[in-house]
Amino acid sequence: MLNNELRKVAIVGGTRVPFCRSHTAYAELSGQDLMITTLKGLVEKFSLAGERLGDVALGAVIKHSRDWNLARESVLGCGLAAETPAFDLQRACGTGLEAAILIGNKIALGQIDAGIAGGVDTISHAPVVYPDAYRNILMKSYRGRSLAQRLSPFLGIRPKHFKPLFPGVTEPRTGLSMGESTELTAKEWNISRTEQDQLALTSHQKAAAAYSDGFYEDLITECAGITVDNNLRADSSMEKLARLKPAFDRSGDGTMTAGNSTPLTDGASAVLLASEEWATARSLPVLAYLRYGKVAAVDFVKKEGLLMAPAYAMSEMLNDMGLTLQEFDFYEIHEAFAAQTLATLKAWESDEFCRDRLGRENAMGCIDRDRLNIKGGSLAMGHPFAATGGRILASLAKMLDEKGQGRGLISICTAGGMGNTAILER
Repeated sequence: MLNNELRKVAIVGGTRVPFCRSHTAYAELSGQDLMITTLKGLVEKFSLAGERLGDVALGAVIKHSRDWNLARESVLGCGLAAETPAFDLQRACGTGLEAAILIGNKIALGQIDAGIAGGVDTISHAPVVYPDAYRNILMKSYRGRSLAQRLSPFLGIRPKHFKPLFPGVTEPRTGLSMGESTELTAKEWNISRTEQDQLALTSHQKAAAAYSDGFYEDLITECAGITVDNNLRADSSMEKLARLKPAFDRSGDGTMTAGNSTPLTDGASAVLLASEEWATARSLPVLAYLRYGKVAAVDFVKKEGLLMAPAYAMSEMLNDMGLTLQEFDFYEIHEAFAAQTLATLKAWESDEFCRDRLGRENAMGCIDRDRLNIKGGSLAMGHPFAATGGRILASLAKMLDEKGQGRGLISICTAGGMGNTAILER
């Protein structure tokens, strides 16, 4: 497949709609609505109207069956040339980052010169599913050859058939929600309520300061009159967070609350990636380079915490690159739950974990917390599953550009016991 030398993958920039708590500002908008709005913002930002790009990779974790071609339909509605191809993908919460790695690989191999990666999720517009028994009745009627065969299945309809099955974030293999699973991890790693609340408060404070400083001004595309993430609480405090009751373990031992966990969120993001030559020819900026990416999975049913896979992916990625955990200027660790982020950090600091589970001689060590999620994280801004990777990529690339040099690290945990990691450089 390799016809030329590998090329550097430039991150030109990105945008997103403000992230909003589900069933609030975007309650009447579909995932495609949010994705098209985001792509239109990117097209306008980089003067891409009528431009034919090499490929577009977009995804959603929860989407309607009618959105089977979400990426292509979104491209057709955003102002890019109709000849721009697009495809859907899904790797749970790592979808946006995975999309960028796939587009980046195509650019590096010389298959395309430029492409867009992104994702969208809206719990507000999630499909409502009815029991299989009701579906079977409908399909049996559909297959009927005569009027009697088409009508007779409906004689079996009962009230129970109309009880909807709402989508959730429960793992089929364990029957536990992400929050319930992470409570187990919090207990395993002795993560206190105070530690979790402090991380959540810091996330809100950093995000509020970044908005106040204008950092997000060129990273946000207005949508439905919204210009700021509506989960952001600039006035949050440890006292307010302490008053919240445990949300997943109500036995008296629970430490995870609505304040130190991400809410269900609606939103979309997109990032433009290209070769240096393509960007230069159009007088577009190169904020940073997507240097490398890695994915890992764990046996969360028998051996490991559901959201601990990034600890493994990071170790393997650093080994591949010949780097240590301390050789980064910025750390963007997705805050699905404060407990998950803190457990990952503690795992890297643990000699036992790194030796017995990662196969290292010593612990990977501590990071400088002042370099962690310095513009806020998911606890403050929210987490529309497939959109989080694009948010992080665009923000981190801008931070590296403002610094003028350096290296940034991305870590995202996902459902199914997987984890995505990546390195950006300037």
